[in-house]
Amino acid sequence: MDFNLSKEQQLLRDGLTKFLSTRYDLEKSRAAAKTGAGWQPDIWRAFADELGILGATFGEDMGGIGGGPVELMVITEALGHALVVEPYVDAVVVAGGLLERAGGEHASSLLEKVVAGTAIVALAAAESESGERWQEVATTAQREGDGWILHGSKAVAVTAPLATHLLITAKTSAGLSLFVVDLESVESGLSLTGYRTIDDRRAADLVVDGLRLPAGALLGEDGQAWPSLEQARDEGATAICSEAVGCMRKVLADTVEYCKQRQQFGVPIGSFQVLQHRMVDMYIELEQASAAVLLAVLHLTDDAGARARSVSAAKATVGRAARFIGQQAVQLHGGMGMTEELAIGHYFKRLTAMQYEYGTTDHHIGRYAALTRPTR
Repeated sequence: MDFNLSKEQQLLRDGLTKFLSTRYDLEKSRAAAKTGAGWQPDIWRAFADELGILGATFGEDMGGIGGGPVELMVITEALGHALVVEPYVDAVVVAGGLLERAGGEHASSLLEKVVAGTAIVALAAAESESGERWQEVATTAQREGDGWILHGSKAVAVTAPLATHLLITAKTSAGLSLFVVDLESVESGLSLTGYRTIDDRRAADLVVDGLRLPAGALLGEDGQAWPSLEQARDEGATAICSEAVGCMRKVLADTVEYCKQRQQFGVPIGSFQVLQHRMVDMYIELEQASAAVLLAVLHLTDDAGARARSVSAAKATVGRAARFIGQQAVQLHGGMGMTEELAIGHYFKRLTAMQYEYGTTDHHIGRYAALTRPTR
């Protein structure tokens, strides 16, 4: 099996890496996240117009370039390496994938806007009671005339404060369904409580109380949303794992460089054998995580069972590696590792949050065990 990137994939990686190294400033992005709008719209516009990465994994009929899981891995690893705060995984990978599979004129039109960078779509699936069990929702949608009326609540909808549209899961008489909400057209029935997460992302808790939607707001078939949602969650988990690998590569490189410069007893601390062993352990964890992500990427378009096993294996492996590498990097940097001045502290927070996105490490360990348990 050839694990090398094609010429086109190499060009995609090199172009994105060059753009991020020259035009994506970490200090500026943190300022935007903490005190500004929460992201940089000009960067998002460049992602769409100059780099074309918002449509890299979608077909040409949607304005994309027809890439697949490998292009997804290339993009997300580069974004993780630069600690990009803009919502690529949430708005493009997860929401975009749901729109693409839903089909229909409404979904296709909105997906074209996502690819063009003119629409930000966020998924609101989790609820405070069900937690990670997206298929168990208390939010309801009832037919009323030619439309729908929704009641319920959603918790920790990441990217919702930045969104132009929301995708909300709700239970109808037919089962779990997915609805699109144009936030510009909503006058009442929906309230958002936004906040900044520990890793400088924007999220919100939602309350829908008599939210009225037109008939066309239903995406896909009534009651048949779960297979697409499960696939979106696996795609999001894979993208987050790939992003984490990019983060860990940067963290390890910065830690090795710091240990070459920081001196104690008149010599660089990197010359101490015990610290060399720690950095070797970090490298081993990183390579194991990278291999697990590649396996998940190669199985992302397989049947649901093979996809789920490889994705959960990757998420569990990456979760362990992110915890180990992040903690070791902070410890080797000393107290400075947790300050706002050093990049390492920001990467550590992101790696910590990644362990909980699209299923915790424990959730995926349990899922993998259930999927591989011998049948009697």
